[in-house]
Amino acid sequence: MKDQRRTGRRLAQAAAVAAVSALALTACGSGGGEEAAAEDGPVQLRFSWWGSDSRHQTTLDIIEAFEAEHPDIDIQPEYGDWGGYWDKLATQVASNDAPDVIQMDDKYLREYGDRGALLDLDGVDVSQFDEGTIDNGTTEDGLLGITTGINAMVLMANPDLFEQAGVELPDDETWTWDDYAEITKQITEGVDGKYGATGPNEPAGLQIWARQLDKHLISPEGGLGIDVADLEGYFQHHLDLMENGSYPEASVIAEDQSPGPDQSLTGTGDAAMGMWWTNQLTALSGSAGVDLEPLRMPSQTGNSEDAGLWYKSSMLMSGYSQTEHPEAVKTFIDYFVNSQEAGELNLTDRGLPSNAEVRESVVAQLEGPDAVSAEFIADIEDELGPAEPIPSMGFSELQDIIYRYELEVFFERQTPAEAAEAAHAEMSSAIG
Repeated sequence: MKDQRRTGRRLAQAAAVAAVSALALTACGSGGGEEAAAEDGPVQLRFSWWGSDSRHQTTLDIIEAFEAEHPDIDIQPEYGDWGGYWDKLATQVASNDAPDVIQMDDKYLREYGDRGALLDLDGVDVSQFDEGTIDNGTTEDGLLGITTGINAMVLMANPDLFEQAGVELPDDETWTWDDYAEITKQITEGVDGKYGATGPNEPAGLQIWARQLDKHLISPEGGLGIDVADLEGYFQHHLDLMENGSYPEASVIAEDQSPGPDQSLTGTGDAAMGMWWTNQLTALSGSAGVDLEPLRMPSQTGNSEDAGLWYKSSMLMSGYSQTEHPEAVKTFIDYFVNSQEAGELNLTDRGLPSNAEVRESVVAQLEGPDAVSAEFIADIEDELGPAEPIPSMGFSELQDIIYRYELEVFFERQTPAEAAEAAHAEMSSAIG
């Protein structure tokens, strides 16, 4: 079995990301926190994940370190890219042949959890986790996902454009949306061919707006947590910013809705501010050719505790409910999220570690934008609100719906009121 893993390691180094063939599980008994080895060898667990070549290599290294400490558990890797990962997992679950350990995204946690496909991970140590990160993986069926790492939605600011416009960076602990409108207008007017800000990043932009209204985009019960009037106010807010000169014209906003960091207005240095997740700071700074600075979102009140920020799970670790080795699954996940060695191998690839002690160790090793991002995450901890409720089935459709109706408003094909009415109905149907 170890030979197969070495083969996988060579494939990762050669940039091959084809999934490793599924392997049959060996039967064995369980005892204590780990399962005893079967007569013909150790317990075998299949572990699936998506990611880049560097993530594949790092994960294989973590597996090797785990097996050195747990010689009675043999981890068989199955990995690929994001595009085919979820189709493959759906097929595996439908045929009762899912991996024992599954790298999970919060958009799909309920889809699989509500179908009874995920293992309750009660017993995995989360004593060093922020309460919100535990909630990110908890449903009425138990703890179905353990957050590997955390990030937050922020405004990435380009200090060079601020300087060119003669505008000071704001005090992001006290600024309001009115301050934001004035600052971004001044930058657009002060720097030829540049913009004060880009359009919102969805659905996080709407989630933050809802949180500033003491609501959630998705309610704890799983339905839409905002009403038509809330959505109309949100669309009007962004239309005002475009008409104010803070945003580019509608055609430019449309082109900037889909590019990755390097092709975005933020990444090309053409906008002074844009909404991004904190773990994207390094990539954006590299593309823009300047060290961007993460800022808290403006609030309605000028109090940073009202900015609506929360720690979002970058991804989670889940177990398959039909695994023959549930205790071994928990042992591996516990090691993955709580051991210093795994944390120092992962660094920030799966988000800033959820375990506070591991996070401290990792942060000490970071440099440049990674270090800035980590410090920001630590700075906002006392200001955070509760975690977002776990997304309902159909949540992945909301981004496209929100973006489409924002463009209807920006291109003046619909009023904010008209767009809100139609978008609310479509969003409700998607998650219904």
